Amino acid sequence: MSPSPSRGTRRTVSGLATALLALAGPLAAPALPAAAAAGTGQVSTVTYTAAERAAALSYWTPARMKQVSRAVDLGPTGPLSKPWTGKAIPSIGRLFFVDSRGQDTWCTASAVTSGNRSVIMTAAHCARLGSSPVNTYGDIVFVPGYAKGKAPYGRYAVKATMTPRSWAEDTVNDIAAMVVATPAYGKRLTDAVGAQNIAFGRSAGERVTAFGYPATSPQRGEELLYCAGTSQHAPEGEQRVPCDLGGGASGGPWLAGFNSATGKGTVVSVNSHGEGNGGTPMYGPTLDKTARAVYDAAQRG
Repeated sequence: MSPSPSRGTRRTVSGLATALLALAGPLAAPALPAAAAAGTGQVSTVTYTAAERAAALSYWTPARMKQVSRAVDLGPTGPLSKPWTGKAIPSIGRLFFVDSRGQDTWCTASAVTSGNRSVIMTAAHCARLGSSPVNTYGDIVFVPGYAKGKAPYGRYAVKATMTPRSWAEDTVNDIAAMVVATPAYGKRLTDAVGAQNIAFGRSAGERVTAFGYPATSPQRGEELLYCAGTSQHAPEGEQRVPCDLGGGASGGPWLAGFNSATGKGTVVSVNSHGEGNGGTPMYGPTLDKTARAVYDAAQRG
């Protein structure tokens, strides 16, 4: 993990580090992270030891998860963002972590089909700072089906993150895959909560439903929200969709062919960045060969 203040002095965010905004230049480089960092070819990998995973689970208590929600208010929820009131979707959840500044914060992630039944997809900026290879995040815990302080399917500590090397070095390709550890008391992730399908190389132009846990009011990260619309091509290998989900929704899935009766669809992108302050559109990366390499590295993990 990247160095951070001691647990007694960690700061809570006054504004989400993951506020769906392009992250600016790198921080001053700290010492190398305690977690093992490696990279081959297109993929940069950070792994977390069993002790670090246990510490993450101890850190993210129900009280702390509620505390970080109360600490952030990004203004009113936009008119396109609606609370999800249909069938529960346990494969989508909140992703809590401590960023490279030592701040408590969160993103959104989704469990996807994978060979090891333990992969979640999210945004790269939910795993590490862009253009700053040593600034990785720590104490990462996925809470599938999170709703109003409840963790109905338990909590899963992340044991490895995979991001494009291009993100770590140049802030390009905002996509990440993570491998979660199986709790001693439970099942592998997708055996417990199900999984969304995932597809690569899908062109824009299809209707998608984007999900997330934004820090906008009145929900402030405590409820799952969504937007729906038709995706369009955008510059620099991205797509866009009419959506005003705010910060905290980063990493949430864009589901094509979403079936509200089953809560299932196909992940074709994730929330990356938007205009902020209730503006539209939302941008997400096209899941290209680099994204496939990231996913493949995770499902082998």
